[in-house]
Amino acid sequence: MTRILGIDPGSQRTGVGIIDVDAAGKVSHVFHAPLVLVTAGEFPARLRRLLDGLTALIIEYRPDEVAIEKVFMARNPDSALKLGQARGAAIGAVVLRDLPVSEYAATEVKLAVVGRGGAEKAQIQHMVGLMLGLSGKLQADAADALAVAITHAHVRATARRLGVDVKQAWGRKG
Repeated sequence: MTRILGIDPGSQRTGVGIIDVDAAGKVSHVFHAPLVLVTAGEFPARLRRLLDGLTALIIEYRPDEVAIEKVFMARNPDSALKLGQARGAAIGAVVLRDLPVSEYAATEVKLAVVGRGGAEKAQIQHMVGLMLGLSGKLQADAADALAVAITHAHVRATARRLGVDVKQAWGRKG
């Protein structure tokens, strides 16, 4: 059994999702939630809350691997910069625990989970719920984090079947 922590970074809310994947590639839900950062106040305090929250989750759930969504280019440069800083803080929290990190673009996650790179948030939420047997509507950031983790589980399974490294299994990563 391998435990994967998925992270959907954000400067106001960061989605986290944890799944287990067995040797056959079957995924099961462990945990999901948004880490609400916006109530922490100024931006440096938000980053601190992100670091503390991820550290606590890593200690409690002990993931084996981490998958994180890559930054997309936002229209607002300030928003893109803050998103990049939150993503960097999340990666920092993970690598300080010596966990391997894999990165996936939003279109790659949508393709892996829904079958189309242009899928909408509601479609991702629906498919993640179906794949993990969850009922009720999932919070968007947490659903995205679970989708990133599921994507990584799929890529791992493909890599194993092909006998290649995870980075080589997903076309443009090699």
